[in-house]
Amino acid sequence: MIRTYNLSKAYGTSTVLKIDNLDIPKGQSFGLVGNNGAGKTTYFSLLLDLIKPTTGSIKNNGILVHESEDWKPFTSAFIDESFLIGYLTPEEYFYFIGDLRGQNKADVDGLISQFEDFFHGEILGQKKYLRDLSKGNQKKAGIVAALIGNPEVIILDEPFANLDPTTQIRLKSIIKDLAEKKGVTVLVSSHDLMHVTDVCERIVVLEKGTVVKDLATNEATLKELELHFSGSESTSSLQDN
Repeated sequence: MIRTYNLSKAYGTSTVLKIDNLDIPKGQSFGLVGNNGAGKTTYFSLLLDLIKPTTGSIKNNGILVHESEDWKPFTSAFIDESFLIGYLTPEEYFYFIGDLRGQNKADVDGLISQFEDFFHGEILGQKKYLRDLSKGNQKKAGIVAALIGNPEVIILDEPFANLDPTTQIRLKSIIKDLAEKKGVTVLVSSHDLMHVTDVCERIVVLEKGTVVKDLATNEATLKELELHFSGSESTSSLQDN
């Protein structure tokens, strides 16, 4: 579904991302983890053609992302609040996104009605502009907007940040349902190793812009990630030897 080849992004003499090969098959729940500055948001920005690659390319369902816009009808994302339109109410924003994706008002109403428990009565019918909502509620609105129009690829950058525990649990269920039951390719970046391990069947670790681990998730994955980021992994390997 998504193929990354010989991809790099440099600013001046500083290379912030360098991925030689990375394939993400259709329907996979894919996690991207790494410390600040590891290149997670840079990769997502390249995938969404928000910035141009220095070398290489990303193909989304066979379409070169930086050369064509034909991938946009089946791809959606919520990266941060800059994706919102602050002077609209949530309802106006949902209908606007629906119109862009060929959905009528009834289609949009039918979708957002499924997320009343996710909204906790704090989004709809409040007569508030998106810019006046809390960071957490802005994120809820942005995530649900990304689901409008039955996209085949959904990209979420730090979706669990600023959400309360109840909403985080509901979001995990949403992500799992998208990948496991609907065959949607879901890409998630997160600093929270437990959350990303819970929802992703595969996790890639970026370090200084390069892939250092590519893991199929199992019961040992969280521990392996914790050892890696605590710096204990090399010590453990020496002891094992």
